[in-house]
Parts: sequence; C-alpha cells; structure tokens
Amino acid sequence: MFRTGPRNLITDVAGLRVGNASDVRLKSGVTTIVCDEPAVAGVQILGGAPGTRETDLLEPHNSIEAIHAVVLSGGSAFGLDAASGVQAALRERGIGVEVGGVRVPIVPAAILFDLRNGGDKDWGRYPPYRDLGYAAAQAVSSDFALGTVGAGTGALSSGLKGGLGSASAELDSGVTIGALAAVNPTGSVTIAQTRHFWAAPFEIGDEFGGLGYPSPMPEDAKTILLKFRDKHIGKRAKVGGNTTIAIIATDAVLTKAAAKRLAISAHDGFVRAIWPTHTPADGDLVFALATGRSGIELAPNDAIDLYAAAGATMARAISRGVFAATPAKGDLFPVWSSR
Repeated sequence: MFRTGPRNLITDVAGLRVGNASDVRLKSGVTTIVCDEPAVAGVQILGGAPGTRETDLLEPHNSIEAIHAVVLSGGSAFGLDAASGVQAALRERGIGVEVGGVRVPIVPAAILFDLRNGGDKDWGRYPPYRDLGYAAAQAVSSDFALGTVGAGTGALSSGLKGGLGSASAELDSGVTIGALAAVNPTGSVTIAQTRHFWAAPFEIGDEFGGLGYPSPMPEDAKTILLKFRDKHIGKRAKVGGNTTIAIIATDAVLTKAAAKRLAISAHDGFVRAIWPTHTPADGDLVFALATGRSGIELAPNDAIDLYAAAGATMARAISRGVFAATPAKGDLFPVWSSR
C-alpha cells in the first residue's frame, strides 16, 4: 500500500521545486521543475508525434550525467523556446555546467499541442514562450497549483479539459516518488462519458473524486470520444495534435540507466489512466529525475516496488490534472466538475 507525501505533489521529492506561468488569453503556458542540485535524468518517448529539446543527451551512453531543470510547455514547436527562458533564469543565478568559464544550464524540454483550443495565438513576430519560461523559473516553489495552470492551461482531453496534475507516494523502503503531468491526450481519462476515472484502482483517498469504477460498466466504455474533437477542433485528431508530457522523480540514488527504466515504467501510468494512449497523434513522453537526496540505493526487491509505484503515481497525477481543471472564457470543452 502506497501513501501520499505531505503535499501529494512531485515536490515531496526532496531537491525539486516547480514553477508555472500562464497566459489566459493565449490559453497556454509553461511549467518548469528546477533541481536544487543537478539530478540524474532519463527519458522515454512512446508517442508518435513528440516535440523535444535536449533529450538525446539523457541516453545512458551519452556523457552528461545530470541536469538542472526540465520544461513542460504548451505551444507545439513554438513552445520549445520556453527552455531558453529557463536557461536564462538559471544562468543569472550562476547555475550550469562550467565550460571554458561559461555556465551552461542543461534544460531538456518537451511540448504539447494546444494551438487549436480557442486561445488567441496572434502573438506577432515572436511567440511568448521564452518569456513564459523565464517567468516559470522565477516562480518555482514547493507548493504549486494544479489544473488549468502552466503547461496545462490550454490542455484538452477527449471530451473534457485537460490540465496539470501531480501526485506523490512514500514507499516502505524510505524513498519518495512523485509525478507531474501536463495532460492533453487524444484519448479519454474517464470511462465513456461518466465521471469515473480509468485510474480509479490507484486512487489514494478521494484525490480525484473517490468514485471507483462504475457498476455496471457502461456499454460504451470502450468508445473513443473523438467526436468532441471532430466537432470543435477538426476531423479526427491530427498527427501532432495532442500529447501528454510528464516527469517522474525520486529521491533514491539511481544511475542514468536506472532513471531511463523509471521513465519506461512511468508510461504504465499512461496506459492505466488514458484510453487510448501512445497513438500516432500523441507525443507521449516521460522524463525521469533522481535527486539522490535520500541516500538510499535500492535492493532488487525495493527497486521493483519503485518501478511499480512509478506507474501508479503517474496514473494518479494524470487523473488529478483533469479533476482539477477550471472553466475559462472561450473554452471548447467542459471541465470534469461540470459532468
């Protein structure tokens, strides 16, 4: 049995802080997670339409051992600029790898597609994501909001608004694990058009409603609710038109290879929380961070528990992002609380 950390946020993992910046007119935003000290990192991409920056360096065979921050952004490819803003904020603080007397912050990033969500995208010559990234890095804290905020500001799921979600768990081994997800998938996080979440078996308490599974299961439980996107966004989900991007983090001591395995395991949470997922139209990606703050190197059996918790915690974070979404002017989709 897993128990939540005191905040039930990814910042229950010691050594991490999160900042959000949102533009309500744009219906988009940026979320960044900043490491107090460089953290071991990995990544796993399973969606067919990813948009990324600095992910190759996270592979175990490449030389960079630790990173300084991770960025999740709206804006499709335009949102990759957000990492430059976070870099600028970190460099001002003297954070980065020293190369020839110059500090270079290592800031991998991933984006989701929120360009057709009812927001005003007429931003002129340059998109606003660099400035949003800078603002998010300046706003980092142990406490942060969920739902329609940061990278989840303009997120949509199949039939409901998406959002920014987070969750944590404390394990019997003494380590903590946390997840952060910007939820904008092709698929649905709820069972058909009910209020019940696919991830219900992993819920702790009533963190996303406490409703469990419907009984009996609706006959249309396997129906893909893309008709909502057909009506409001365009015929069927287009390639690159969706994506759930996420971070899984722990205070355990991990190698780069083990961090990649953690990212792989966290994708199980996508499968448990979203149906369907990992489609050609999604850029589904998970970054993994290991701060090592606990000082614990896990025995084999405890490592299995960690990887199991990665999937469960990610599923909870995804559901909490949709659960916490709030309505805003010009929305295309309703929020979960209105269903």
